[in-house]
Amino acid sequence: MKLAAAHIFPQFHPPFSHPHHPNPPPPLLAAAITTHRRGKDLFPIKSHQSQSPNPQTAATRHDDGGDPGIPFEHVKTLAKFKSRHNYIRVIQVSRAADHPLAGSRLLLLDAPGNIHSISFLFKSLTNAYYDVFATLPPILPPGPVGILGFGAGSAAKIILELHPQTVVHGWELDPSVVAVAREYFGLEKLESKHPDRLFVHTGNALNATVKDGFAGILVDLFSKGCVIPELQDAATWEKLKRSLKRGGRMMVNVGGSCVEPEDIRKDGNSIMEDTLKAMNKVFPAGQLSVLSLDSRKDDSAVALTGEFPDAGEWKKTLIKPLRFYVDMWQPYRSKTDHSHRLN
Repeated sequence: MKLAAAHIFPQFHPPFSHPHHPNPPPPLLAAAITTHRRGKDLFPIKSHQSQSPNPQTAATRHDDGGDPGIPFEHVKTLAKFKSRHNYIRVIQVSRAADHPLAGSRLLLLDAPGNIHSISFLFKSLTNAYYDVFATLPPILPPGPVGILGFGAGSAAKIILELHPQTVVHGWELDPSVVAVAREYFGLEKLESKHPDRLFVHTGNALNATVKDGFAGILVDLFSKGCVIPELQDAATWEKLKRSLKRGGRMMVNVGGSCVEPEDIRKDGNSIMEDTLKAMNKVFPAGQLSVLSLDSRKDDSAVALTGEFPDAGEWKKTLIKPLRFYVDMWQPYRSKTDHSHRLN
């Protein structure tokens, strides 16, 4: 479901207010796009999924850290409507655009301006945190992988392609998001191709369960441009930990400063730190690692639970374009320990 490590469209303010969600709040919404122009004739870019830090693939940014945007003539809106939980937009970026997202299809949810899913026609990798998610299966025990916050299936698509033994169960709160994924992002074809390996569920992802537990869980849960508040509560991580098999792990999109909340009083970096602190209570020293997805360390990050695996052996299980991510992980260190977590 969302891209908290690399979203790509700035702020769009819809002409309606967002529905109030009763308790519990919707846990599966991760991104949205904001579309006020930063420059004449440019479609602005803001994403909670940071572009890959690989110097060969990283997006060019302005000096102020913003994305240069995409010319409006290279952007086409394929769908735009309001569901019960989201303001849903599907955007097609022309292959002729001079931008890292050229040729992509993007799922945008809610108001702030964060991308929820990325899909390219002729390649699976996205140069965003979905690719990091795809490195998880080789370091897991046998068993299914849960994706909490499925979105349009960006992570699932890569995992199914690269890891033919992996079974994926995805949870998405909004049935309309799943319907859009089937119509515009090839999810229906993916389900038909892998009827025994891909199972998509609608509902509260925090209640996700499978028989005998998950080997691994990918957590990508956002609402209104923020990591959901439940993830700043250690009790949530205790619950998720109990749903893992012995030796299982979680990989989590914890957002960062690149995520733009709907509520301007909230700060993506502070929410990221609070999420990591809550995780650290359940996964203490040596059991929590963090990977920064941008040269600016607070911009966007992914967390990994469990003792860090042997880096050399892990790399051997990955295709070459993904191996460099292994070297980017660092032990988590709270800022209250007078040390930046990524020192």
